[in-house]
Amino acid sequence: MEVPKQEARVAPAPPMVAMLPSPGMGHLIPMIEFAKRVVRYHNLSVTFVIPTDGPPSKAQTAVLQALPASISHTFLPPVNLSDLPPEAKIETIMSYIVLRSLPSLRQAFHSLSATHTLAALVVDLFSTDAFDVAAEFNASPYVFYPSTATVLSLFFYLPTLDKEVHCEYRDLPEPVNIPGCIPVHGRDLLDPVQDRKNEAYKWVLHHAKRYREAEGIIENSFAELEPGAWSELQKEQPGRPPVYAVGPLVRMEPGPVESECLRWLDEQPPGSVLFVSFGSGGTLTSAQINELAHGLEASEQRFLWVLKSPNDDVANASYFNAESAADPFYFLPEGFVERTKGRGFLVPSWAPQPQVLAHQSTAGFLSHCGWNSILESVVNGVPFIAWPLFAEQKMNAFMLTRDIKVALRPKVSDNGLVERQEISSVVKSLMEGEEGKKLRHRMKDLKDAAAMALAENGSSTNNISRLALLWANKTAVTPRQLN
Repeated sequence: MEVPKQEARVAPAPPMVAMLPSPGMGHLIPMIEFAKRVVRYHNLSVTFVIPTDGPPSKAQTAVLQALPASISHTFLPPVNLSDLPPEAKIETIMSYIVLRSLPSLRQAFHSLSATHTLAALVVDLFSTDAFDVAAEFNASPYVFYPSTATVLSLFFYLPTLDKEVHCEYRDLPEPVNIPGCIPVHGRDLLDPVQDRKNEAYKWVLHHAKRYREAEGIIENSFAELEPGAWSELQKEQPGRPPVYAVGPLVRMEPGPVESECLRWLDEQPPGSVLFVSFGSGGTLTSAQINELAHGLEASEQRFLWVLKSPNDDVANASYFNAESAADPFYFLPEGFVERTKGRGFLVPSWAPQPQVLAHQSTAGFLSHCGWNSILESVVNGVPFIAWPLFAEQKMNAFMLTRDIKVALRPKVSDNGLVERQEISSVVKSLMEGEEGKKLRHRMKDLKDAAAMALAENGSSTNNISRLALLWANKTAVTPRQLN
């Protein structure tokens, strides 16, 4: 008797989590690191759906192409922003890119839902309008928050503050009491809330209100780094979603990195070099570059400086493109390169920052205080000179210097510049003074706490597993009928 052939069973595709970052490498990198850990722990796949207003940058393409097979990506068609005024701020631009990409996102979800259960949509801080599309496909909405728990606390508090305060926040006579945080003066709050008439403020307020629609907020921090903010965020509050600490998520280059600056660091004494970098998006004015060069020279300390050509108009001129527009060495004081040869090393535009901060010769970091840079420094135990430029960086600098006390902050003079004498003094204090030793000791404690959070049974690892389990167990639901 002929035995009937068994039909081969095809294993169902694992549930899929879609992740939608706003433009800018600073938003993409931590979300990618989160995605890598999500697929490591459970039977899930992740796809990055990326809104654009033009061709992707080389840096974006390179980092996405290097991802494991369980993480895919697609760039949505570019949207037209020609009707926006030239002075539109980054928060406004990012919000419009996402808003105008919603029809394309809907189409992408239609294609994905044919083969996968769409378990969740994880958006970053300026992409909450994508929640509307998530609802149509029964995908659980989450926010990935790539900045501090302190700034997240402000976002939750902002709708209340907006109702209670009628002047500009910078004009308030008393500091703002963000729940759980040390009081911050209004002028040190993040840039887009500094002008309440500007559309950027309206967008930030809009997104802050929509955070309450999320099923959870995924925060790239850990309790020991911001204990006050965390104790407040862990309290149950009606209408506020749970907050999951998953940090510090930082990018580490896979395998050894070949770089001339790393070879130079190999030749320096342990704990002797100040790393100077203003991140992928930050630029200084030509006058400030001149003062910084003279200050570094006068300090007589070893330094590795990632140098970009100046911009005399805006501090975030290279936000969407990290490449320096002109030869940055042209803007240095005459003879500077020759006079500092041997103890100074200049790198145009970009350096492998995680490797530089992990190097035994690196003892300090003069930083713009972007959150990714702060976390990279924390995991390596390197203290700071805090030099904020834009976005939430003033709040970050305030927290580093006044709250967790791991940074020195140079004073800005009446002419708007940090002058050479001040730079020289602060650099010397960090690199060879008693104050620098205290900061280094505190940073070692934070480094140990960060390692524990990301260890096998650490708090952040457990939170990532908890989220992955929630998404992996989500059953398939037919998308709502669309018009």
